[in-house]
Amino acid sequence: MANHATNNRIRSIVGNVLVYLPGIVVMMSSVVKLAGVPRVVHQMATMGFTGGRYTLVAILELLSAALFLYPRSRSLGLLLLSAFLGGAMCAHVQMAEVSKAVGPAILLALAWSGTCLRHPELLWSLKKTHAASGKA
Repeated sequence: MANHATNNRIRSIVGNVLVYLPGIVVMMSSVVKLAGVPRVVHQMATMGFTGGRYTLVAILELLSAALFLYPRSRSLGLLLLSAFLGGAMCAHVQMAEVSKAVGPAILLALAWSGTCLRHPELLWSLKKTHAASGKA
């Protein structure tokens, strides 16, 4: 029994690290965009994100990260973060910068891994009990 509790505690700690790491990285990325760091502004402009679109991307990034980091809205935050990072990967691939798409992909994998460790009920539809009972 104590071993099970220890395993749950370790899973919870690792899950928290894997949740907060990408959440904070994405939040810092949005802060850098909102601060108008010239190198970031230039890179975003080469992808067509200028003016209002640039600001919208930064705000959506901040909102996604904030919702993901706040435990009560994590499921919605994970959905928005997945969409946002998927879009970032697509934007880099579209610009023939495939190597730059690896960063968002890693952040997304960490976010999902951490959420699955922290909230195992997330993948409820994949459990054997539902598949074996024939319920949809």
